[in-house]
Amino acid sequence: MKLTFKLTLAFLLVSLIAIGLAAIFIWGATSFEFTRYLQDQRENEFATVARQFYEQNQTWRGVDRALQQQGLIPPPPQPGGQSPLTPPFALLDGERVVLIPSGHYLLGQKVPSRVSEQEIRVEIDGKLVGTVITAGQPLIKNPADQLYINRINQALLIAAFGGMLLALILGIWLARTLTRPVNELTTATRALASGKLEQQVPVRSQDELGDLAASFNQMSADLARANLLRRQMTADIAHDLRNPLTVIGGYLESLKDGKLKPTPERFETMYAEIQHLQRLVDDLRTLSLADSGELVIYRQLLAPGELLERVAAAYHHQAEQQKITILVDMEPGLPEINVDSARMEQVLGNLISNALRYTPDTGTIRLVGKQETGGVILIVQDNGSGIPPQALPHIFERSYRGDASRQGNESGLGLSITKSIVELHGGKIVAMSDGPGTGAQFLIFLPG
Repeated sequence: MKLTFKLTLAFLLVSLIAIGLAAIFIWGATSFEFTRYLQDQRENEFATVARQFYEQNQTWRGVDRALQQQGLIPPPPQPGGQSPLTPPFALLDGERVVLIPSGHYLLGQKVPSRVSEQEIRVEIDGKLVGTVITAGQPLIKNPADQLYINRINQALLIAAFGGMLLALILGIWLARTLTRPVNELTTATRALASGKLEQQVPVRSQDELGDLAASFNQMSADLARANLLRRQMTADIAHDLRNPLTVIGGYLESLKDGKLKPTPERFETMYAEIQHLQRLVDDLRTLSLADSGELVIYRQLLAPGELLERVAAAYHHQAEQQKITILVDMEPGLPEINVDSARMEQVLGNLISNALRYTPDTGTIRLVGKQETGGVILIVQDNGSGIPPQALPHIFERSYRGDASRQGNESGLGLSITKSIVELHGGKIVAMSDGPGTGAQFLIFLPG
């Protein structure tokens, strides 16, 4: 059974129950109020006719015929006819003796004073000459009254059927409105499962279904982008692996065939290519451990100044060869940070390597430590070529390559590893640049 049918049936049943209850309530209330209105009207008319008769005749003898002529009490039965209908009202004389019987008020019975709240006193010149009492008998409706009731019932019946038809139409429309996004999501999900990752569904509302469609679109776009990055990363890594392997293989083949003589320089070249392969393998392993949550860090309390001084000293010789100055600028009194010293040196080393690659001769790299609410900020700042605005949102993505984007090594994995390690420490890293030629800075927040 489809969801559209279930929702339509549910809307219809709820509407039918609501319409039925409303119709029953309206019918009951209308019938009750109309009957009470007729009863009050007939009782007042009954009392008026009785009063007029007594005023004209000064006696109650013959009042039954006057009431019969006005249709207020039924006529006497014909011989062999049905039993007479009982009038709904009883008439008492001034002594409260029943003149017109009704219900349990019998002819000639003396009724105690004030037995009912619905009594109408019949007075002539201030003198009580009679009393009209409602006996609780069914009201005798004339054809006009019955026609009115029938028309009310007919109108209620038409309204009920109209409401049912409208409920059915609205139920179908609402069911289709609700299930249309679900069907679109189902189709898109099946396409996604078949490998077609770039799937988008229209966001038709601002409710939970709209949020679901927007979330699906974002998920699909993220999957498509992740798949594209994965393919690009695979191609880049294959390229990075092929180049050093080609160099090493070429040298070894030539040495084996005797075309080249073994020299320290050639062995140094092959060793450098092997080191490049080792770095690439290490980077891939680090990312794999970070993705699986198995990258282990060994925390210890460390002064931020000591960490920056140690990294600056490690890159001092390389910077000196490029005629680049590395400066360390620390705020006094910085609190210690609880970090893995080796991993944080790897993070800062990646950033300094980037800065050295893109900073011109006689340039400056500044390592800054500042106190921040809840922790410490470490900054690596250079006055090099800067980062284009279009590259800033992507530089931490794996294998992202751009002319001025900062890569931690040739594989393009350095900044991805840097971000993973920082986040593993509960911190956050941000890249900032005003554009090409303005330099760049990387801010690392580490909780205290």
